[in-house]
Amino acid sequence: MISRRSLLKAGVVGGATAVAPGFIGSALAQDRAKTLVIAAPATPLSLDVENSLSLGTIDTVAAFYDYLIEFGKVPDPKVPGVMREDLAPNASLPGGYNLKGKLAESWEFAPDGKSVRFVLRKGVVSNWGNPFTAKDVKYTFDRKFEVKGAGSFMTSVMGLPNKDAVVVEGEHVVSFKLDSPNPILMIVCGHLANPIFDSVKCQEMATADDPWSRKFLDTNVAGFGPYSLKTIVRGQQMVATARPDYYDEKPFFETVVYREVPASATRLQLLNGGAVDIAQALAPTELKSLAASAKAQVTSIEASQMLWVELNIAFKPLDNPKVRQALNYAMPKDEIVSTILQGFGKKQTAFMPDFYPGVTSEFYNYDFNIEKAKALLAEAGFAEGFSTTLAYNAGDPIEEPIAIMYQTALKKIGITVELKKLPAGTFFDSLVKRTEPMIFNLDAPFTPDPGFALNLYFHSGSFLDFSNYKNEKADALIKQSLSTLDEKARMAATKEAQKIINDDAPWALIANPGFHLAHGKDVGGIVYYTSNRLNFQDYKRV
Repeated sequence: MISRRSLLKAGVVGGATAVAPGFIGSALAQDRAKTLVIAAPATPLSLDVENSLSLGTIDTVAAFYDYLIEFGKVPDPKVPGVMREDLAPNASLPGGYNLKGKLAESWEFAPDGKSVRFVLRKGVVSNWGNPFTAKDVKYTFDRKFEVKGAGSFMTSVMGLPNKDAVVVEGEHVVSFKLDSPNPILMIVCGHLANPIFDSVKCQEMATADDPWSRKFLDTNVAGFGPYSLKTIVRGQQMVATARPDYYDEKPFFETVVYREVPASATRLQLLNGGAVDIAQALAPTELKSLAASAKAQVTSIEASQMLWVELNIAFKPLDNPKVRQALNYAMPKDEIVSTILQGFGKKQTAFMPDFYPGVTSEFYNYDFNIEKAKALLAEAGFAEGFSTTLAYNAGDPIEEPIAIMYQTALKKIGITVELKKLPAGTFFDSLVKRTEPMIFNLDAPFTPDPGFALNLYFHSGSFLDFSNYKNEKADALIKQSLSTLDEKARMAATKEAQKIINDDAPWALIANPGFHLAHGKDVGGIVYYTSNRLNFQDYKRV
């Protein structure tokens, strides 16, 4: 059994024979009580959300950066001792939700929904010691318009028409001015992909070839969050240290080690032995085994993640809605949840997370039914079936067994499926480029709003419309839901859009896998976020 001390001292996990520079001395000097060690499948692909939203990036960005606002927290109604974001709309509050100021101290959301004015917190400094001002907010959004990464979607869904829409009104006052009402402007300000950058440091590191410091921010941070980056060596580990000059509540853990451990079996072994405090991305059978562990446990939480198969309408015969409906009826969801997921999750019955405001399963009618699937194929003119390909991620331990089970079910209705096992990097490239007729997807809309969620995946102009889905009526309803403050009208529009999408069936629904944190029994302070991230600053030793 690898001990915690030998892990930190030798750095031999997962075949790595070297440690990050400067780590040995700092790690061993720390009291174990104040050091959080995480075993993850990989180190962050980037520390800049404009470059990547990989698992490692999602897990680490909120440690280094802060946001203008965040949701207030409430106790999880189903899991004692766990907190979660308060997602309930509340029209009596500015911005329509229970929001807490972070870098923004207060705000005025215009009654017409076309602007918000933020009064920013004074006395805040970045990890480089630069004071926080309205210029940092302005720089952050100017960068989004210029870099055109994830920020392009953010500015679009926030309704920002151009860079001039973000206006510096004073050293600690900034406003966003829109052409049309936007009901989710405020909550999108707290989206994981909207951190505020230290403009002074970013501009200092800019070059003629890299005016927005993308290379620097790929492996460095310039933010106002509770941690500073000590070291990052890709393929080995990242080390973060708590900032003594952080303006808000200081984190319990003074040092966080985010260690790359590629094999889930090794991550499980390290957790069981007490060498790490959290083990990421364990297989369902491994999660189940922790019930007998003396040192570790699993905390399972209702979550925003969804698992489905994209049905790419650009490929025939997937352009036929009856064929897509048949593919849904042939998905053995209950069996997948009970056997492959080992009960860690539930079958998916909606096209957005099932606890988001405005979601409905009223139109869902895709329980496993081979005879119904056969009848639909016959109606579509494919009574004898057809051949196609299903691609899956070799890096995800549950996708291959699901693919095999689905392949077997589809054979019963005459569809021959070639399974295509893709390495993780190739898989995501194929997903984004939409090169496969059928491909798995595991994702979540981080902003808990039906208009946001539907816009993200089903609007024909979205960069995440991997099914090449287009329905003009659905597009219009989604747009309508994002351009009015009338909550009743918004919910009516998203409900109608959900019915259209359900009938068009651009996804083969599988499951809501849930969020399952495998952690030491002495780790508490768990808070669930719709981004499904680890939040280092929440955790405590108990």
